[in-house]
Amino acid sequence: MEWFSAENVVAVLTAVLGVLASIGVLWYERRVPRRKRIGYRVQMDTPIGSDVSQGRANVRLGLFDETPDMSDATLVLLRIENDGSQSIARGDYTGPDEQLHGLVVEFTERRVRGIAVTHSPGADHLMDHFTPAAGLRETGSLIRLPRVPLNRGEHFKLLVLLTGSHVGSPIRVTGGIRDGEVTPNKAARPDEKPPLFGRAARFITVALTVCVVTLASIILVRDDTPPPIGCARGELTLTGSTAFAPVLRELAVKYGKACEGATVTVDAHGSTAGIRELADRGAEAGKSGSPALVALSDGPKPSGFPQLRENRVAVSLFRLVVNDRVPLENLTGDTVRRIYRGDIRDWRELGGPDLPVLLVSRDANSGTREVFQRRVLGRNEPAQSSRDCATKDDPRAAVIRCELDSTEQVLAEVGRLDGAIGYSELRSGTKPAGAHQIAIDGDAPSVDTIGTSRYPYREIEYAYTYGSPPADSLASSFLAYLSRGSGQDVVRTHGHLPCATPEGLRICGQE
Repeated sequence: MEWFSAENVVAVLTAVLGVLASIGVLWYERRVPRRKRIGYRVQMDTPIGSDVSQGRANVRLGLFDETPDMSDATLVLLRIENDGSQSIARGDYTGPDEQLHGLVVEFTERRVRGIAVTHSPGADHLMDHFTPAAGLRETGSLIRLPRVPLNRGEHFKLLVLLTGSHVGSPIRVTGGIRDGEVTPNKAARPDEKPPLFGRAARFITVALTVCVVTLASIILVRDDTPPPIGCARGELTLTGSTAFAPVLRELAVKYGKACEGATVTVDAHGSTAGIRELADRGAEAGKSGSPALVALSDGPKPSGFPQLRENRVAVSLFRLVVNDRVPLENLTGDTVRRIYRGDIRDWRELGGPDLPVLLVSRDANSGTREVFQRRVLGRNEPAQSSRDCATKDDPRAAVIRCELDSTEQVLAEVGRLDGAIGYSELRSGTKPAGAHQIAIDGDAPSVDTIGTSRYPYREIEYAYTYGSPPADSLASSFLAYLSRGSGQDVVRTHGHLPCATPEGLRICGQE
């Protein structure tokens, strides 16, 4: 089920964790603040008698050398504090003597010999309670403490002088607190800082952060492109225009990922070759139906193929490219025609360097070449006169001209050969190595200005099928994706103008 996608599962877990955290906070606010708590801890328990051997070498402090009954004296510092979330009043103590005593401190096997009391800063009022009249008593190993009211965070300390046993004998504080407890605390080291958040809060924070980051990562990396309308299964081959092939390759990959069971293959060999292949395959199929083949053509098909049905897909722009040794940025249409007639044979005739003009062209199957001849030259290019694009094979030829099989070969040769000029489709955002594009009559090829520019080297891109493929076929589905669906974004990214856009519709309808 689509509901069980990764982002949905993470989103639900995040929401559940958030709800549980909220419930926990509410519970804490309602329950925990009602608890009252007195904590205590021994901060010091040290010998001060004349013989303080405790499993170590004997140490002679000499405080009670002349007092034999104090030879085992010890000094204890006991901290008692309100570490709960509410203040503790006198009436909150529940000891047996409700009038005076609150807590009882017991020093097992030791006898109390003296008491000194200190308090937390700003709590001078506490000292009024540590008097015999208020309930402070000492009896043998016990100290009975009065009912001392403590605000949140307040504490007092008992410095107690003891005899009768060694350091480390048990020390316990007992007593009752209404809706609370008396319990020992963890002894904190002097350099220890309490955590800002509790363990539960840290766990919830880390868990929520992991969930949110995971969900955000899934959202960022996932492909939100909607699947093509009417996905179809099967196999389809795209042939024809090499100029349009980069668009077809990207669309084929995206369609295959979005539509399970669909395999789209691109096998481009030129517009004319693609048209002929489609016609031959369709004739072989006969009455068995339209073959799973779509041919893309730069411009309309040649005459003589009545069975082929056209779909106008996009407006394609093409460009003239010249080697970087020729610093020209613009040529008039008439100059371009003179170059390709062989009237201009050296770039110095146009104010350029002393370099021979080398024409690097496409073969006869190329739609890019056919558009160039029809839209720019108004006639066919001269015959091929060179195989290496640099020297004449026919000394009677007016100009050096070679023919290559692909756009990539043309761009590579123009960039390599000083003085070379050629043509290709407009590839958005790319510059051929060693070459640059030039304007014609001051107009540069641009999808942004195609509706208002007089730039001549452009043509409609046609998609041809043999007859009308079934509506539920992969060919029909892919053509809809290409010409009317989300595939138009890919078409525009590669420097073509989709016919379905307002500007493209006007041009595709007029030409």
